[in-house]
Amino acid sequence: MVPFSFGGHALLALPQGALFWPQRRALLVADLHFEKASWFALRGQMLPPYDSIATLADLTALVAATGADEIWCLGDSFHDSDGCERLPQRAQDMLRSLTDSTRWTWITGNHDRAILDRCGGEVVDEAVVDGLVLRHEADRAEAWPELSGHFHPKLRVRVRGKQVARRCFV
Repeated sequence: MVPFSFGGHALLALPQGALFWPQRRALLVADLHFEKASWFALRGQMLPPYDSIATLADLTALVAATGADEIWCLGDSFHDSDGCERLPQRAQDMLRSLTDSTRWTWITGNHDRAILDRCGGEVVDEAVVDGLVLRHEADRAEAWPELSGHFHPKLRVRVRGKQVARRCFV
């Protein structure tokens, strides 16, 4: 984990790709894309159907490891607005356990703008929390410190003559 200060708040960048805000005991995640595999399957491109369950298992472990009381999903939590309906029962149970045990907020993204609260938690377009703006797509005109997802940044480096790309925080 990498501690840093942003907008006057101490945050931790976690190797799992999430941010932890210790002062609020809040976990911030973005671009989970639940049910991406089932969306592709509906269009004839078969992918292993385990993406949502694996992501929820990782998220459950992160909540346990950090002791998070709040979860902020910064958009594109589902690959499309109907993703919640396609969740397998096991994934629904895992998600319900998380939304029942934390203060869970879904911020809508470009993939899931029409998401409703049928998956538990609260649904908002954006939020201002202790002076930090939380949204899916960054706004260049925003004057407040802002945390967002959407861009899927990667770092590309050459290692032993081979190019390696890994996701990163920007």
